Amino acid sequence: MKCSALLVFILDSYFVFSQNPHEITYFVGCFDDGSTDIQSEFDGDQILYIDFPKKEVVFTVPPVISPDPQQLLGGFHILKDALDNQKMCPPIGELVEHEMKPVSEEKDPPDSMIFPSREVEPGVENSLICFVNNFYPPSIKVSWTKNGILVRRGVSVGDYSPNNDQTFRQFSTLTFTQSEGDIYSCTVEHPALETPKTRIWEVEFYNTDPSLGPAIYCGVGLSLGVMGITVGVFFIVKAQQAN
Repeated sequence: MKCSALLVFILDSYFVFSQNPHEITYFVGCFDDGSTDIQSEFDGDQILYIDFPKKEVVFTVPPVISPDPQQLLGGFHILKDALDNQKMCPPIGELVEHEMKPVSEEKDPPDSMIFPSREVEPGVENSLICFVNNFYPPSIKVSWTKNGILVRRGVSVGDYSPNNDQTFRQFSTLTFTQSEGDIYSCTVEHPALETPKTRIWEVEFYNTDPSLGPAIYCGVGLSLGVMGITVGVFFIVKAQQAN
């Protein structure tokens, strides 16, 4: 299957039979794999193509069609012209490839952060969120680990969402049940990164015994910090969508 063409030439001719005008279109395609494709249409319908391996013209409509394309085009040197056009394709292709300069696409590396969706409680199911932002092109791979082991179960990846600066953002979540000491990581791969970028999050529980005041303050600070990150990301995304 041909996947791309260097050049396609289209030649149109108009004929009038009685009072009805008709159009014959002649296509010559020069493909970058060195092959050539030639076909012709009559009023938008294919009537022939060239079978180059067999070196013959193949008509694709029954001869009962009026006017008969074979009779109509009998005076033309279709096969000879097609073979001549085939010889033109390689030098034209070389010229086009020489003149076309590769365009280097600008790439923006992603930023990423990892945080739980709500306050951490022992033995309670929760979700970790990996927020990846400000990347281009929209092509990233996100992977999760638990204690250094790749995790696939409970992982979901959202759609790419555009930012106002033509970059993109994406969320990935991991559903898990907390156990103190577990270490989770979110790794992001992107064409603009020389090496994958990894963010790490560790499960920590804090003693809420009233006699341990500092621990209480630390636990409250953690909860407010998580809430602040979640709310902050929410409003950032909402603001970008509203502009």
